[in-house]
Amino acid sequence: MPNRKLMPDVIKDQQLVTLPPDATARDAAVLMAERRVAAVLVTEGRTLKGIVTERDLTARVVAAGRDAAATRLAEVMTANPDTLGPNARAIEALELMERRHYRHLPVTADGPDGGAVLGIVSIRDLFAVVRAHLEDEIRDREAFIFGSNYSVGVSP
Repeated sequence: MPNRKLMPDVIKDQQLVTLPPDATARDAAVLMAERRVAAVLVTEGRTLKGIVTERDLTARVVAAGRDAAATRLAEVMTANPDTLGPNARAIEALELMERRHYRHLPVTADGPDGGAVLGIVSIRDLFAVVRAHLEDEIRDREAFIFGSNYSVGVSP
C-alpha cells in the first residue's frame, strides 16, 4: 500500500458517473440506483463542480423535506470538494478521507487545484488496497519464518 498510486493501482477502467449542476436530486438518486454507486460527480463538461452522495441526499433533501424532483444538484451538492491527483498515493487519500470524514474523493487531472475529473476513489476501494497489502505482508512473513511454501494451497 505505501507506494500504490490512485491511478492505475486503485482506480482502473472506471466509468464516470456524472450529472450537470442543473440536474435534480431525483436524477441523482435514480442514477445512483441504476449504477449501484453512492456518489455522483457534478460536472460541467469535464470540469468538476461538486459531488453529491447518498448522505447529501438523505440530509439535504429527504430530511429537509425538499422535493427531490424540483431540487437542483447545485443547491445540495458539496461544491468544490477536496480532490487528489492521479499520482497521489492511496495512503494520502485514506488519510484525507479519515481526517475530513468522507467516503468519496474525486480524482482530477490537476489534483487539489481541480481540473478535468478523472475518477473517484471510495473508502471501499481503499479498503481493498489495504486488505491486499496486509495479505501480502502475512504471506511474506510466513515465508520468512516457515519457508517459502508454508501457505501454498491455502485459500483466503
